[in-house]
Amino acid sequence: MFLLILKRFLRSKIAIIGLSVVFMAGVLSLFIGKQHLDKQKKSLLLTEHFQKEHIKRIVQFHQAEIGLLVYYIRFSLVNQPHPLNGLSIGQRDVNSSIQSVTIRNLEGQKYDTDLFNPSNLLAGNLDFSFVLIYLFPLLIIGFSYNLLSEEKEAGTWQLLASQCTNPLKILIGNLSVRALVIFITLLVLLLLAVVILSLPFDKYLLAMFVISCSYLFFWFTISFLVISFQRGSSTNAAILISTWMILTVIFPAAINNYITSRYPVPEALATVVSQREGYHEKWDMDKKSTMEKFYTHYPQFRKYGVPDKAFSWLWYYAMQQLGDDDAKQQTNEMRDKLWKRERASEFIASFLPTLHAQYQLNVIARSGLSNHLRFQDSTTTFHEKMRLHFYPHIFEDALVRDQNWDAFGVASYQEEVRIDWIAVLFPFITGALIFILWAGINCRREYV
Repeated sequence: MFLLILKRFLRSKIAIIGLSVVFMAGVLSLFIGKQHLDKQKKSLLLTEHFQKEHIKRIVQFHQAEIGLLVYYIRFSLVNQPHPLNGLSIGQRDVNSSIQSVTIRNLEGQKYDTDLFNPSNLLAGNLDFSFVLIYLFPLLIIGFSYNLLSEEKEAGTWQLLASQCTNPLKILIGNLSVRALVIFITLLVLLLLAVVILSLPFDKYLLAMFVISCSYLFFWFTISFLVISFQRGSSTNAAILISTWMILTVIFPAAINNYITSRYPVPEALATVVSQREGYHEKWDMDKKSTMEKFYTHYPQFRKYGVPDKAFSWLWYYAMQQLGDDDAKQQTNEMRDKLWKRERASEFIASFLPTLHAQYQLNVIARSGLSNHLRFQDSTTTFHEKMRLHFYPHIFEDALVRDQNWDAFGVASYQEEVRIDWIAVLFPFITGALIFILWAGINCRREYV
């Protein structure tokens, strides 16, 4: 019976057209993902080349004072993209993956980013996660909304039911055939992704596959539930499309609006302004007061005392540091609110499988907000490391030629993601079980 149902389904032109459209969209999304990864890799290679040339040129023209030389030099930290980022671009097309900073004040540099075309950002990217979360459910709806109602409306259901001891098996068989075809389509797309994006066969690719299958299975259980109410085809289609709109468009938009209003982040501008004011006002302050605050922050440098010159690099970089210190409160407030947004998104998404799928895909692909926040923390650590390296050389007027400038290459950050399989699968399994049990009750009551 299963083979007969499969042959009948594959003879349908509508089924072939639907599969072809989604498959082509999936292949297109893979090439868009490859283009995104190639752009990221090109940017990283250019950054490495630029840093070498930049340091070489600056050192060539500023041999007299190391304090003046490091005033200009930018040191780069890159957020290495994972190959799976090609499947789920997330926020990587908005948040910069490269931070090039001097050892001067950090807060004025941390929020620098690339320029983007606002029209492109509005349209978004057709990546694989979009195809999975938005297009595959529509394909499932188109394949399953009339499985039972069409037979009843054509008057053939009674004939089919009389030839089977358990009519429910016919319905499950029809759903299983459609599930098999769609899961094979998904598997083919992921195998193509392995080739096109050079994906390694590791636990992260497995997680991506399991999340994708679980998400599609969740949508099949929704269809099964709607079919079990035994309404007409037009009613089933209206219910399923409305459910798709609620789960993929309306709820996510409402949740995003709630989170942004619940945790507003007005401190981004305030942080930069506070840092600049904190630095510039130090020009008119007593040097001793400035240096005392600096030595409170870095007690290991107290031995250098208070400079008696009208200008010294010790005093200058102390002012730069205090500019960051004055902006620290706003910096911490902004960072805390962004983490609250992230945790609220994760919590709410655990009750909404559509959001949960997108969130988990972004986490595994290292393309979500949490990855960017950790990268910013890594930038802070990197900046502090460079400061602590150069401060003693600057304060002691070390010779420029004594430094091995070739050793300052591009540093990299790569997040290690721990997969919590229970947290990843629980929303899908819970939702699917609820809908299956509900549909089972309906089928027993009506005895399909």
